[in-house]
Amino acid sequence: MKMPSIKKAVETYSVEELKKAEELLMNEEKPHIEIEGDDEGEQLTHCLAAIWIREEMDRTGMDVRNATRAYFERVRKSIS
Repeated sequence: MKMPSIKKAVETYSVEELKKAEELLMNEEKPHIEIEGDDEGEQLTHCLAAIWIREEMDRTGMDVRNATRAYFERVRKSIS
């Protein structure tokens, strides 16, 4: 998981575009937008993270920095 790739997706695409890319990746198809990643698994991870961050920004009014921080805090808690 690469934070710069996630941030680029958050700042570039809408939630709808990201969800469509997620659907395509889940069906082992090439996404219609550029999602950075070394393989399809990493691209899907970046896409899912970007969706969560965008939705959190829309829901709470957070800026991208704080929403990204909240996402990574959530990930850290889930693996500890």
